[in-house]
Amino acid sequence: MRIFARPHQIPPRVAAGVFILNSGIGKAEADEQTATGTHGMAVGTYPFLGKHDPRTFTDLLSKAEVALGVALLAPMVPSLVAGAALTAFAGGLIGLYLKTPGMRQEGSLKPTPAGLGLAKDVWLLGIGLGLVLEELGDRVASPYRGQ
Repeated sequence: MRIFARPHQIPPRVAAGVFILNSGIGKAEADEQTATGTHGMAVGTYPFLGKHDPRTFTDLLSKAEVALGVALLAPMVPSLVAGAALTAFAGGLIGLYLKTPGMRQEGSLKPTPAGLGLAKDVWLLGIGLGLVLEELGDRVASPYRGQ
């Protein structure tokens, strides 16, 4: 596994990392109403999250976003690891977009005005998948390189 990010991987990692880190820091300061809204939206798509109270859920989400943001920003975190974490996180966001009523136009993947904020998270999925596929592709193409 490559230890440092390659130079061309740094710009998308920084773009995603700064965005997610900022989101996590913002959630750390969330008031009760914001925590309840964040939790309610998540539970609507992922009912198993209902066992957490809104404040605990939002605190955990905040910590996860901060950790992911830092991992993306730290070039010593392997791109395969950072990309896999970003892909999983973005997959959850895309799940919210696809499963939450009112986010998409009826019978379409096109976002409604309310869904635009979640639909744009597809770029996070693209960055994560790009990092993972590049790193895995190198392993397939040259399994003995770097040994």
